[in-house]
Amino acid sequence: MGVKGRFAPTPSGRMHLGNLLAALLAWLDARAAGGELVLRIEDLDTQRTSPDLARQLMDDLRWLGLDWDEGGLEPDYMQSRRAAYYEEAFRILEGRGLIYPCYCTRSERMAASAPHRDDGAVVYSGKCFHLTAAERSELERQGRRPAWRVRCPDQTVALEDGNCGPYAENLARDCGDFIVRRSDGVFAYQLAVVVDDALMGVNHVVRGWDLLCSAPRQAWLHRVLGYEPPRFFHTPLLLAPDGRRLAKRDHDLDMGALRQRYGPEELTGLLAFYAGLMDRPEKVTARELVRQFSWAKVPKNDVIVCLS
Repeated sequence: MGVKGRFAPTPSGRMHLGNLLAALLAWLDARAAGGELVLRIEDLDTQRTSPDLARQLMDDLRWLGLDWDEGGLEPDYMQSRRAAYYEEAFRILEGRGLIYPCYCTRSERMAASAPHRDDGAVVYSGKCFHLTAAERSELERQGRRPAWRVRCPDQTVALEDGNCGPYAENLARDCGDFIVRRSDGVFAYQLAVVVDDALMGVNHVVRGWDLLCSAPRQAWLHRVLGYEPPRFFHTPLLLAPDGRRLAKRDHDLDMGALRQRYGPEELTGLLAFYAGLMDRPEKVTARELVRQFSWAKVPKNDVIVCLS
């Protein structure tokens, strides 16, 4: 099977420089291998996203010279229209006794007594797994609506990231039981992304290294659902000079501002420089980068962005 990658943005605002770096590397990874690229619209939270922002996102990608082979604003490539697929996977997990309702509030989950990862994230204690039927009934009588968590085994999942190298987590200790459906009924990212990648035939996943910690649980969930996990490639994050991660609130670095300041070849050259593909920023097209693309050139650490 050939390489099939994807770029899967959330249309909740204009893309920023960091989003563009991930998009360019995902595109180059697929094109350098003679493969295909899917554009998936991750609009699970319809309160924060909109089709108009997705259209703007697609226009920004085309302006930069990044195309795709399938996807975009087609119903079967928009997560908000794929609930039936997630429901089927949810029922498989339910049938295997792997999910349970969790009534914990955010403050309860963030309690100081809860175990924390090195990055500060809370590892869920599994408290609600041990509730009796009577205790669950009482919580629901109080008006608590449960989220649903998948029960993680005491199992270490190891993978070889295509950019960062070996990575492993013990699911029970380092990850904890994670949410697959929110209390409002919306399916969670961790379940949706696994189902989507599997059903769309995606076998290369390129994304920022802040999502590296989710790779073991996703690889495990792939296997539980009967899928083959994709190969992961986690890219460096672009940081502001003060060490902040770039975000959509950084409007001076979003596509609205960038398109006013740069032409597409100039911006592509800047991204190529940050990606380690060029010694200095120079005008270049995405197509011209294909021949020289190699993951061996891509930095393993975050990159400071200094735009004069």
